[in-house]
Amino acid sequence: MAKKEQIHVVYTKEGNWATKKPNSKRASTLSNTKNEAIGKARAQAKNHGNAEVKIHRKDGKITESNTYVRKKDPKNIKG
Repeated sequence: MAKKEQIHVVYTKEGNWATKKPNSKRASTLSNTKNEAIGKARAQAKNHGNAEVKIHRKDGKITESNTYVRKKDPKNIKG
């Protein structure tokens, strides 16, 4: 089975919320609110498939972790 991609929602020193992959220097996206950043992270995870979203508090502790898998294409479709 393929390794899960991780996307973290973290608070930045500048006062924004960011979505980041582990060991990356730059954020994938920046948001003004935590809820907006969570929405972006979930969209990234659903688009990628087999990805895990880890949501952090301002102090860095993980409060929530969810896994998203891509739905399989329906079978027996003529095309």
